[in-house]
Amino acid sequence: MHAIEVNGVGKRFHIRHGGRHTLKAAALGRVRGRRAREAFWALREISFGVEAGTTLGIIGSNGAGKSTLLGLLARTMRPTEGTIDVRGRVSSLLELGAGFHPDLSGAENIYLNGAILGLRRAEIATRFDRIVRFAGLEEFIDTPVKHYSSGMYVRLGFAVAVEVEPDILLIDEVMAVGDETFKRRCLEKIADFKRAGRTMLIVSHDLDTITGVSDRVLLLDAGRIAGVGEPGRVVDQYKSLGFIKAGDVVVREWGTREAVIAGVRFTDGRGEAVERIRSGDPLAVEIAYRAGRRVEEPVFGFAVSRGDGTLCCGSNTLIDGVHIPSIEGEGTVRLLFPSLPLLEGKHYVSLSLHSRDHRTNYHRLDNWFSLWVDCPRRAEGTVNIACTWETT
Repeated sequence: MHAIEVNGVGKRFHIRHGGRHTLKAAALGRVRGRRAREAFWALREISFGVEAGTTLGIIGSNGAGKSTLLGLLARTMRPTEGTIDVRGRVSSLLELGAGFHPDLSGAENIYLNGAILGLRRAEIATRFDRIVRFAGLEEFIDTPVKHYSSGMYVRLGFAVAVEVEPDILLIDEVMAVGDETFKRRCLEKIADFKRAGRTMLIVSHDLDTITGVSDRVLLLDAGRIAGVGEPGRVVDQYKSLGFIKAGDVVVREWGTREAVIAGVRFTDGRGEAVERIRSGDPLAVEIAYRAGRRVEEPVFGFAVSRGDGTLCCGSNTLIDGVHIPSIEGEGTVRLLFPSLPLLEGKHYVSLSLHSRDHRTNYHRLDNWFSLWVDCPRRAEGTVNIACTWETT
């Protein structure tokens, strides 16, 4: 049974063009037949269903229509065309601080938001302590929210949204504002929702999170559905569209594709596939390639960047003195790190396949792969360089 059914939905906005807003300008515009407003379709021909108890991830570049779609589902706006059928109580967190009154305290806003979401005062009272504890705002709950940071705002909003125990939960880029501890708490709550058989729609630019929590993923491109289905396949389709922003790095695929990187696998020292390692542990990157014709003297390269876009390290087979006479058909090369001494955090790995003279890029995957590094040492910078201190 579908908890949500969307059929032929479109949403049109009217854009006012700039100019001098004077009586004379208005009169001249009317005489010349100039249109004061232009129609803009943020969404067009959107049709899909969401099975009850499943999680749908929604991805797309900025301006693709993701937030507009969630706004329609939350009924904060109406579609210009088409129909939307939502079965069950909906709770949503679509905009930072939406529904909060800045002059009211956090406690007062809990009751205000709970009432907006359909809870009686007695129901809110039974949930109040859980909401405050989840948000981690025990010390500030009686402070007006206009003094809250963006992280405090979103923690409180998320806590209220999930504690009303909705049938359907809509989330728009909530975890991008919080820290790692809050993100982990959100993911645990999402897992609880999934186990309870609740329906969720989540918009995020964090492709790893979307892939991990979603049963299906819907891809929007320029206001239309470009793909929907198994998370890994649709995320790969999204990446293939071109530039994708992932935090402060740009994810991009490009090249002539005369030879391509057909598959990549990260393994630890025991040969087991990994997405997370400890700082200083060995790492192997198995790179499968496919060449439709004989390619002379190809060069394979890599780069590792931190989540904020800072380049940590990079090299290639030419720099490292590894000569590959030619490739043709299918094969594999292995990139081996006896030790990868990075500091803690999310890192992005880029891979490239190009000509010896760098004039031809056969295939480049910029920041295409993510790798989390755990490091108990809280030093500054990008690399975990061992050191000792002596005093005299």
